Amino acid sequence: MAPPLVCVRDYEEEARRLLPLNALVYYQSGALDEVTLQENKDAMNRWYIRPRLLRDLSQRSTSTTILGHTVSAPIGVAPTAMQRMASTDGECASARAAARFGTVFTMSTISTSSIEEVAQQAPSSLRFFQLFIYKDRELTAKLVRRAEAAGFSALVLTVDGSSLGIRRGDERTKFTLPSHLKIANFLANDMSSSMNTSAGGSDLIEYMKSLSDLSLNWGDVAWLKRLTKLPIVLKGILTAEDALLGLEAGAAAIWVSNHGARQVDGVPPTIEALPEIVKAVDGRCEVYVDGGFSSGTHIFTALALGAQMVFLGRPLLWGLTCEGEEGAYNILNILQQELDSTMALSGCATVKDITRDMVIRKEYYSRL
Repeated sequence: MAPPLVCVRDYEEEARRLLPLNALVYYQSGALDEVTLQENKDAMNRWYIRPRLLRDLSQRSTSTTILGHTVSAPIGVAPTAMQRMASTDGECASARAAARFGTVFTMSTISTSSIEEVAQQAPSSLRFFQLFIYKDRELTAKLVRRAEAAGFSALVLTVDGSSLGIRRGDERTKFTLPSHLKIANFLANDMSSSMNTSAGGSDLIEYMKSLSDLSLNWGDVAWLKRLTKLPIVLKGILTAEDALLGLEAGAAAIWVSNHGARQVDGVPPTIEALPEIVKAVDGRCEVYVDGGFSSGTHIFTALALGAQMVFLGRPLLWGLTCEGEEGAYNILNILQQELDSTMALSGCATVKDITRDMVIRKEYYSRL
């Protein structure tokens, strides 16, 4: 009998064994030499936790809020594309798992389940919709109206995706969406699912190039804000300067992200970029982060550095691959248990007790 899967690493190793090469490379790859992909993980080990002892921890809770919604833990589901390559129910299974766990599910525009399917399959879930502003603004507006009608609670505008990063893994495999799947959010009269038919190279690259708009600027954020009453989260921010511009544009939250290290190789890992953005924002909006988080101690560190929520992308894909909805739920549950344990052993009864002085760079000890 195979040993139980008890941590994110276990699920990842099993998923690597189960996934077809085409899907595995797409899910795991980063840009160019994948330096930032590795740095997202390595940077976690540059921070140490400073536990405080002899505090009353008899009443403990990981609960918090995101844009006014109560969630069971500061752990959310990040948008990842084409989840039906991992599991038959794909995004619907992820949304149901998030609802069971009591947290937010963020749906990718480039999904293999439609906005309406996810809303029907997980009606009680807290759902955010990840959005690109496309060259065809009316197509973008239609997606926004559909998300509003389906009961999504916020729009997550990806601001680092107007052009697609070079992903050598996808070029080597000539990534193509499996023929039995579709890019479900695009209706036939809006756009053909050319993922399966474009000539030469990676179908994904050709598809995204046809949509992207390199003229995007901060005025387009203002356009989106006029278009909808939903709060807008800006995802892909890595500098204090852009965080401040995002605030000026009316963002309800800033999401620190390097797109899973899939866009620009050589940008900072998100755990390192987080503190300057928290400082710049100075409490004027919520701050979220993703990128390389795979344990409760990682999440604790991000919370200590000022993030209100930590979002997970690949770990949910590994869970989906191994056990479908149950695997996605187990990933969330494992990380909550690890966070709760870290809180208990570090003197924190609630998320608000996790403060900046509870983490320190490892170099500090070499200078003593």
